[in-house]
Amino acid sequence: MMSYPDTKFVTSAADARQLAADTGREVAFAGRSNAGKSSALNAITEHPGLARVSRTPGRTQLINFFELAPARRLVDLPGYGYAKVPERVRARWHALMEHYFNVRESLAGLMLIVDSRRGVGSQDAAMLEWMLARERPVHILLSKSDKLNRGEAQRVLRETESRWRDPALSVQLFSAHARHGIDEARSVLERWLAA
Repeated sequence: MMSYPDTKFVTSAADARQLAADTGREVAFAGRSNAGKSSALNAITEHPGLARVSRTPGRTQLINFFELAPARRLVDLPGYGYAKVPERVRARWHALMEHYFNVRESLAGLMLIVDSRRGVGSQDAAMLEWMLARERPVHILLSKSDKLNRGEAQRVLRETESRWRDPALSVQLFSAHARHGIDEARSVLERWLAA
């Protein structure tokens, strides 16, 4: 299993002109604001606090790029679902996300972080559909699975797997806190970045 000791913050983008160069391969991370996206990113890369680089109050609508190795990036997309922001800001965010998903040739896959206790919501589904429409794979991390008992966790996993019958979609249970599912998630990330 690879490790990423040289992972570093590259840039933040508030609009399409500020996106990192569209070269090499990158994997995006998306999820609701409280789904555990930052924790997942930090656990998978083994860099505590990585996802919090340049995160200051009021700057939550940025796309953050991190370089794992030359021409290999992780992209931390803005959290969604709980931000109490004006409609014009929400519309700008939506346009930026749509642009990102439509034009990025280097985008190799999406890690979609979903709170296992809440399930896939409408905004999660929109992210998923954008990716599948572009024939890019999606791997759902059912986060905070340590908060469920074994039976509940397996039920959520089965329900999520059966909702979409697409070979480009995979699902797993995940807990950054309990360090469960990290190797599985990392192997998906490595496969996408190496392809």
